[in-house]
Amino acid sequence: MNKISIRFYKDHKVRAVWDEVQNHWWFSVLDIVGAINQQDDHEKNRNYWKYLKAKLKKEQSEVVSNTTQLKLTAPDGKKRMTDVISQAGVDKIAKTIRNQQAMNFLDWFTYSDNTIDGQSRKKAYTLWESDLVADKDVGTVKALQQIHAYLFGGLYNFAGKIRTKTIAKGNTLFCLAEHLHSYLKTVEAMPETTFDEIVEKYVEMNAAHPFMEGNGRSTRIWLDLIFKKRMKMCVDWSKIDKKDYLDAMIASHTDSSRIHKLLQGAMTDKIDDREIFMKGIDYSYYYEQEE
Repeated sequence: MNKISIRFYKDHKVRAVWDEVQNHWWFSVLDIVGAINQQDDHEKNRNYWKYLKAKLKKEQSEVVSNTTQLKLTAPDGKKRMTDVISQAGVDKIAKTIRNQQAMNFLDWFTYSDNTIDGQSRKKAYTLWESDLVADKDVGTVKALQQIHAYLFGGLYNFAGKIRTKTIAKGNTLFCLAEHLHSYLKTVEAMPETTFDEIVEKYVEMNAAHPFMEGNGRSTRIWLDLIFKKRMKMCVDWSKIDKKDYLDAMIASHTDSSRIHKLLQGAMTDKIDDREIFMKGIDYSYYYEQEE
């Protein structure tokens, strides 16, 4: 069971492990109660679950019997056995707590995977098994278009298509549409031999922002493919704080030193590790969530 997923509810992690035999996700009970109670303290979440579990046992609730134990990475970095529960069990726990916070969490948990982001993230998970981008195409605009089309095909009618309109985000204006095709040729031709060259290419592709939506999610995967091919490395995105990343990318339009430093501190040689890949997808989509 090495297929790990992390969902984010109001910046709180909800970890899950895929069960290949029963074909469903198991969700961390401690993460669920922490998200509902908006509590980051691991011990407080353990104590709350201990209290709730005793209460449910006394009431002979089936919730407790529906839990099992699997290994998940604990706050100290070690793999430890922890209580997990199925999707149906998550619904029962939330309804047992019976307050507005629990109902808000349940609404998010039930419907978040039905959004465009939720559907796209499911597609992104399958990239691990796919052979989407040919080795010769890594680092090209074509490869980025293929990734975007894979993630957003059937969700956006412009999936994989270079935009024809000028766009901006906040105070950041991206490459003007009339100059975009020539700009992309320049970015594609940039060298990608060293770490610094690869990051600069990534920064320039971000400045291009070739699609109407979904640029960040697609380009981070594109960046990792370049790192894997050229350096036998990839980014462990779980080591990069959301705010730090977003601030660094905004700053990169005039000074790319911050994003260089952030990425340098998160590099790993675990390019064949499914958990690193899955966490990378989860964090990448988390970066795009509105506050």
